[in-house]
Amino acid sequence: MTPTTPAVASTLSRWGVLAAALALTATDLVLKAVAEQQLTSAPGPRLLGLLELRLTYNPGIAFSLGAALPAWIIVAVTGLITAAVAAYTWRTAPTTPLGGRLGLAGVLGGALANLIDRGLDGVVTDYLHTDWWPTFNLADAFIVCGAVLLVLTTAREPAPAPSKDPAPWT
Repeated sequence: MTPTTPAVASTLSRWGVLAAALALTATDLVLKAVAEQQLTSAPGPRLLGLLELRLTYNPGIAFSLGAALPAWIIVAVTGLITAAVAAYTWRTAPTTPLGGRLGLAGVLGGALANLIDRGLDGVVTDYLHTDWWPTFNLADAFIVCGAVLLVLTTAREPAPAPSKDPAPWT
């Protein structure tokens, strides 16, 4: 096995998190398209174990907050938040433990998927419903699970040493 330099390891961890985030984004977008096609061709909820498949569209942010705002404002705000998450992910991935990098990938992948979905028609497609929680989608689950994993990983690990990489954004 060839030893890698810290710069190469930093680059690999950054690109690995990005690749995982893009894979999660693609997975969510494909499932949203399938759910929309299936649930519009045969309307009505479908049981899926503890979940029910029910097609809804969210014009707002989480829990339809801001639904009365123009779509371009919601897209702009979520785009800025997604860009901030991407920048944070790129900056911290080299010093974040594996569990945290998986959490970062989940948060970024879910945010990107919902941003792309919203950018297409001004709404986010939701299709997973429980009797005790608002209807959501897989991207929402990626964001929540990723954030929980990131918090748990951060709480368990000592603070990382500052990066000695002179060009952290490259």
